[in-house]
Amino acid sequence: MAKQLSDQILDYLDKHGEVNSVKLADIFKENHQKIIGAIKSLEAIGDLITTKQVTERKWELTSEGQHVVNYGSHEAAVYNAIPNGGIAQSEIMQSVPFAKIGFSKALSSGWIEIDKTSGTVIVKKKVPSITDVTQAHLKDLTNLTDRLRNDYKKRKLIQEVVVKFVQLEKGPNFTTKVEKLETELTADLLVNGAWQTKKFKPYNFSALGATLDVGHLHPLLKVRTEFRKIFLEMGFTEMPTNNFVESSFWNFDALFQPQQHPARDAHDTFFISEPSCSTSFPMKYLEKVKKVHSEGGYGSIGYRYDWKIEEAQKNLLRTHTTAVSARMLYNLMQEGEFKPVKYFSIDRVFRNETLDATHLAEFHQIEGVVADYNLTLGDLIGILYEFFKKLGITQLQFKPAYNPYTEPSMEIFCFHNGLNKWIEIGNSGMFRPEMLLPMGLPENVNVIAWGLSLERPTMIKYGINNIRDLVGPKVDMEMVYKSPICRLNK
Repeated sequence: MAKQLSDQILDYLDKHGEVNSVKLADIFKENHQKIIGAIKSLEAIGDLITTKQVTERKWELTSEGQHVVNYGSHEAAVYNAIPNGGIAQSEIMQSVPFAKIGFSKALSSGWIEIDKTSGTVIVKKKVPSITDVTQAHLKDLTNLTDRLRNDYKKRKLIQEVVVKFVQLEKGPNFTTKVEKLETELTADLLVNGAWQTKKFKPYNFSALGATLDVGHLHPLLKVRTEFRKIFLEMGFTEMPTNNFVESSFWNFDALFQPQQHPARDAHDTFFISEPSCSTSFPMKYLEKVKKVHSEGGYGSIGYRYDWKIEEAQKNLLRTHTTAVSARMLYNLMQEGEFKPVKYFSIDRVFRNETLDATHLAEFHQIEGVVADYNLTLGDLIGILYEFFKKLGITQLQFKPAYNPYTEPSMEIFCFHNGLNKWIEIGNSGMFRPEMLLPMGLPENVNVIAWGLSLERPTMIKYGINNIRDLVGPKVDMEMVYKSPICRLNK
């Protein structure tokens, strides 16, 4: 079929000298893409034909515009539907297609008027006759002025269409009889010497191979890999974070966060309905946590409230991976003597947030924890500068903050060149004695910690200004395919 089509094209060119692919598709009653395929086959045969890519723009009627050409404009249809005595507006709206726009246009053109004296909205003719200019214009698009063309485009009666086609002419070696070109040098051609009289199709060394159907790493995963490398380079050990569901005890109480804290409200936290409660806790440690909350201890007066185990038992989607850090520090002391440790984790957390350009209800938290003797706030600031320097981020600011489980506490800000402003990318501080001492850590051991969002550094690195362009249903898959491998400026 393709060869027959190629022969037909050559015969037509032999008689007429030139033609375009659109006209050929119409002449041969074939799909335009099939015509293009046949032309490409002919192009591969030396200088048989010459071709030129042509792009033309033209205006054509939309389906609504075709309706106007066939039945008249919407405003004329409304006018013609009104009898001499008038008609209720509700009847017009139900009986005439496109009545809403037609009524508005007829009213603004002064063709009709509204009478409300009887209590019912009656539509009457205001002029004895009309000329349907819109229909006349759409019947002859070639003579439309630019102003009219823009007006009808806004009304979605016409649309601009881009037509791409190929212009063909005879080439220097034009002939209507095409010898089939060999695509392979076979053993038979070599043995009998036939290759000497055959013509071979030239190799296209510029042709690309077929794209492999493979998966692509999301920018978040690429940046996560780099973060993980940095932690491992700095001597940190990765914490297990495979439990998205936590009890309120580990998520809040163990962190010395009071049971009346607003973060423990359903407006901020996703609570689990089934199973709604946990029952397995280290009871000796739980009693120490209960006492430091309700009565105080270790030099603290506590919160002085009636601590309830029912609140601690509530299951939830973890709001931070600091719950994992608390469990790791507790397990560390269950092994016996304290030894300095450096932990990190990168995993998902969940908060009942209002979605905007920089907030999601589900996001990743990057957590770093260092436990050692006599650590200070200076150690925390120093390690944060070193950590972010490895990320290629040098513009940092620290702001004093409050956290129930850290004192002192600092928010970490970084300058986002895309948004042209400082944005918060993390929180940090030194864990309070009320959190650490019930676990059994020595009094001269301090723990510094920081938590970051994975999404915001990724946005900075890839120049993304709206987090919904990075995660969620609005993500451009082309961006995922083509985003470069993350290389942080270490």
